Amino acid sequence: MEVKDFEAFVAVAEELHFGRAAARLHISQPPLSSRIKQLELELGIQLFERSTRSVTLTDAGTRLLVPARKVLGQVKIAENLAGAIAAGDQGVIRIAFAGASSQRSLPRLTRAVREQYPGIELQLQSQTYVYTALEKLLDGSVDLAFARLPTPHPELESRVVEIEEILCALPESHPRAHEPSLSLADLYDEDFVSLPSDAGSILQATMFALCVTAGFRPRVSQVAPDSATVLALVAAGAGITITLSSAMPVQQVGIVYKTLRDIRPSHMFATLTWRRDDSSPALAKVLAASELILPTPDLSGFTMK
Repeated sequence: MEVKDFEAFVAVAEELHFGRAAARLHISQPPLSSRIKQLELELGIQLFERSTRSVTLTDAGTRLLVPARKVLGQVKIAENLAGAIAAGDQGVIRIAFAGASSQRSLPRLTRAVREQYPGIELQLQSQTYVYTALEKLLDGSVDLAFARLPTPHPELESRVVEIEEILCALPESHPRAHEPSLSLADLYDEDFVSLPSDAGSILQATMFALCVTAGFRPRVSQVAPDSATVLALVAAGAGITITLSSAMPVQQVGIVYKTLRDIRPSHMFATLTWRRDDSSPALAKVLAASELILPTPDLSGFTMK
């Protein structure tokens, strides 16, 4: 049996008139009559009692009407779902996030998407470092990632959603804790708390590059697996570190954050990043929502690297 068979049967059963049923289906009456006869032959049962005056359902036809309506109802649901998927109103978007900036921006984005597009399911995957999120994006494990510039992959496209200032974090008991700003060159003899050098952290690489540019290699006294632990160790007096303004809410007790004079770059750029060739309508809807809730900040005066 085909869907058209169910449609023909239900139309005749509800109209109890072949002419009206044919008009409802936008076909002529003879093909409809032929379809019903063929359906009765295939099923081996009579569905209608016909006379020159009336059409009525047989007992078998009456019993078949309920499941036939259910079939058509399920077909309609499938058609509506397919249309919603094609329009981007239904779908699954996998989002990778890492770092303090994403922990602030991510809830705003997910809330907006769930309010505007409740049919889009968001699957969130936490990563320790940004580079891991980019790897997952490249291999197709996720569809969207919170990352940072630079994104050295031509197959990826990014949009800046936040400007993060590079800061120095010190224990609040540090002798320089009350200075309004610091020169990185003056910190050459300090102990540093660092992320692992082999983890691929953009922040860790930036810290080392800035120190080398300032004329020294940082003396790492302790290594921590993530930024939250790094800041906790700084607050405990284990050393100082280079961090970002977005990380300040992570650790507030026992720690101070100072701007650094004469460093280049002085900022980093948090982004939303996706594959250029991803034509998912649902992703397009999520990106559209992100432009409203996480607009691109004013980048004039900044060097994008």
